[in-house]
Amino acid sequence: MMSPKLRIFVLLLAVLSLSIHVVSSQDDEETEESNVVEEIVEEAFHVEEEDDVLVLTTDNFDDVVNGEDIILVEFYAPWCGHCKTLAPEYAAAALEMKSATPPVSLAKVDATENKELASRFDVSGYPTLKIFRKGKPFAYDGPREKNGIVQFMKKESDPNWTPPPEAVLTLTSENFDDIVNEADLILVEFYAPWCGHCKKMAPELETAATALKSNDPPVLIAKVDATAESDLGTRYDVSGYPTLKIFRKGKESEYKGPRESRGIIQYMQKQVGDSSQLLGSTKALREFLAHQDDVSIVGFFNSNQDPLYTTYLDAGNGLRDNYRFAHVFDQDSRDSYKINAPSVVVFLPERFRSKYEPWRHVFTQTEGSVQDLENFYKENDVPLVGQMTKENRERRYTDRPQLVAFFSVDWSFDHRVATEIYRQKIVEVAKDKEFDELHFAIADEEEFAAEMKQLELDDSGEDINVGIFTADGLRFKLEPEDDFESDVLREFIRTWQNGDLKPVIKSQPIPKKSKAAVKTIVGKTFEKIVLDKSKDVLIEFYAPWCGHCKKLDPVYKKLGKKFANTKNLVIAKMDATANDVSNGAYTTTGFPTIYFSKAGDKDNPIKFEGGERSLEKLSEFIEEHATVAVLQDRDEL
Repeated sequence: MMSPKLRIFVLLLAVLSLSIHVVSSQDDEETEESNVVEEIVEEAFHVEEEDDVLVLTTDNFDDVVNGEDIILVEFYAPWCGHCKTLAPEYAAAALEMKSATPPVSLAKVDATENKELASRFDVSGYPTLKIFRKGKPFAYDGPREKNGIVQFMKKESDPNWTPPPEAVLTLTSENFDDIVNEADLILVEFYAPWCGHCKKMAPELETAATALKSNDPPVLIAKVDATAESDLGTRYDVSGYPTLKIFRKGKESEYKGPRESRGIIQYMQKQVGDSSQLLGSTKALREFLAHQDDVSIVGFFNSNQDPLYTTYLDAGNGLRDNYRFAHVFDQDSRDSYKINAPSVVVFLPERFRSKYEPWRHVFTQTEGSVQDLENFYKENDVPLVGQMTKENRERRYTDRPQLVAFFSVDWSFDHRVATEIYRQKIVEVAKDKEFDELHFAIADEEEFAAEMKQLELDDSGEDINVGIFTADGLRFKLEPEDDFESDVLREFIRTWQNGDLKPVIKSQPIPKKSKAAVKTIVGKTFEKIVLDKSKDVLIEFYAPWCGHCKKLDPVYKKLGKKFANTKNLVIAKMDATANDVSNGAYTTTGFPTIYFSKAGDKDNPIKFEGGERSLEKLSEFIEEHATVAVLQDRDEL
């Protein structure tokens, strides 16, 4: 299978070859030549199959998919258990669909090997199935067993198939307020017609909207063309596309959920109803607060007429995934916890309380704003030394610098004493005012094995290991100690504060000496080469899988050759996914990122933001910022 243009090109070559041969050869030779041409054409059209499923790659994907009226594609990972379960069902369906009327191809893509395709179609989980109609993707929301797949695809491939009416509502300035202000819950996408991310998200939203229409109660999804409805875009501070917002009776909150159909559905289902649970008794309140792992937030009110009550619910709407919310109206609960109404209280989990910190924090402003409450939660939602987990890390433990103690954290009856002994040793240090800049946490060493490896502590052999993580991405480790005590930890922190600790640097092996015009930098050579104060350095931070980086590569090589003989100038590149830098000024938030590092001023690199990454523009960038490089007039290569 191939694109129509390529198909025509191959056939023309075959016809031309045969025509030439007819003029110059005998009949038997013509037959032989014809067979050769047929073999060439057949090979050009061939796509590998495994168990009747087409195997697609980055090289053949567009040719195959764009040439099919309809095709079902599975994006999978070889190690994925769900993918392995689906494989025999998918293969059996592929065989049956070959003889269907009309026949429909089933294909698969190894998303771990074809990362560009996975990124292009926003594949974030495995397996992900998508239907393509003439190359246009649609989310597959059908069954995942053989008979179900067959019946679903027969229906989808019916020649009389017509797309159903859009489930996503279209809003304009004329109907926006009427619909949004009336809806108990509605998700609104602000988009631009030319936006690639919006185009990819459109079928995901449509699938989610179709499913959520039958939810109990129904949940609406709508869209606004913010380029045509610029007043609405301005009104809701839309500065990028797509922007998604949740509205409840016209009140706006941020959408923080996934951007694929299944995740959108699950997230929006959780948004139904009030953000806080009503507790009817002191006993119910005690049971709610018995949660051992996380903070609990409780509103104490006289009635639902308290002004703070409405604000409390509104603040919770945008934080449903972050905290556990409850509220009480009864006098007994207030008396039992000695709380006046109206108040909002953040309770620390009993497991993580200490004598050096309050066990609860009380918000007493009777008419505080949503922002006031959000700030209050953020300021008080982490104990002096709590437990960081994979589940709560992004919600609780993002502040830096951060000290984490890794050990076997086990709160079961037989092991909780040992866990608490280690935690208390860290608490005794965390309470010291001289360490206020640090945020402290404990973490299970198995759960955070990757972080242990980054610190080069994965095979230390000690029961407890400690690392400091800074805002600029650097990591520092406490050399393993046989006897871990609070004084050891204090000395480690002080050494770090004084700047006497070397960071742990992730690095590829140091490359062999090379005469290449572009020098390859690794973590272990970054300081020696890039931070050499006697030289100007242009460095590109790239990712091996990045399409923009691959496009830049030949231009960057030409740039290196152009300045190869320039004294005191280094043109360099570094795989930022496999190496660390020892200076936090060289941050990368996307690829490729290019910096010019001036001689004598290595802490203030200049980022290339000149738009087009052409030889001319990059040359001008070097010439503009060079300090010690001996530049000469030179023609472009």
